Amino acid sequence: MTTALITHLDCLDHDMGRGHPECPARLRAVLAALEQEAFAPLLREQAPLATIEQIARVHPESYVKAILAIRPEPGDRLQLDGDTSMSAGSAEAALRAAGGAVLAVDLVGGKAVRTAFAAVRPPGHHAEPSRPMGFCLFNNAAIAAAHARAVWGLKRVAVLDFDVHHGNGTQAMFADDPGLFYGSSHQDPCYPGTGHVWERGVADNIANVGLKPGSGSAEFRAGWVDVILPALARFEPELVIVSAGFDAHKADPLAELRLETADFGWITDRLIDVADRFADGRLVSVLEGGYDLQALAAASAAHVRSLMRAG
Repeated sequence: MTTALITHLDCLDHDMGRGHPECPARLRAVLAALEQEAFAPLLREQAPLATIEQIARVHPESYVKAILAIRPEPGDRLQLDGDTSMSAGSAEAALRAAGGAVLAVDLVGGKAVRTAFAAVRPPGHHAEPSRPMGFCLFNNAAIAAAHARAVWGLKRVAVLDFDVHHGNGTQAMFADDPGLFYGSSHQDPCYPGTGHVWERGVADNIANVGLKPGSGSAEFRAGWVDVILPALARFEPELVIVSAGFDAHKADPLAELRLETADFGWITDRLIDVADRFADGRLVSVLEGGYDLQALAAASAAHVRSLMRAG
């Protein structure tokens, strides 16, 4: 079996304005990197539109409909918070992003592939149940996890997050459910100010590693080896979902961690090991952050190369 790459050109139509770091060029950079000959074996799929039912497993239906009703005129934007807005194409892009994560689960659940990468935007891990924030509208990784349980009958689903910013939305959705696990490494202090070590969930199903500004490969790898990976193994996930943010790279302008490109391949390999051990190899990855275009392209390529070796 191979690895699936799921995306859609509608994801380029979400535009939060000139100079905004979460821009269409991010996805173009990722997709261009994955056009190299080494990635020819990828199974390339179009992200479908998620249904309201799929999204409403983690967001109240009233919230979903309110977001989807926001349809600014071309060239206009509606500001949702200090750094999140919607343009004419944002609702469709958000539906494709969530739908891509759902399709990834279906492909690994049906054993069409072992691993899948949803290269989609807007990202999702800051979106709380009833609030958009931090560039995020719908929580794509959480939607994927809920779909895995509702449709594929899985009891234990884990989301692992190496974005430089803590996924406050995912943690908020998972903390009170012992059948869900969330593990995150992130810069601390940094936006959004959550993700402390004492935030552990109802069944030790939350594992956070805060890394001081300036931390690099050694601190990052130690946090995963010493804290997150052992907690994940104790949870014994039946599906591994990755919130794949690449903004902990040393070149990224939005934070101050110092990861190398190779670190993203390393952590992907470790998560594949867990998927092989407990989840019959099933691993789904969903794009989150990463704002230096060259670093994002290189790190996402390293991530997908590891996924392909697993597939």
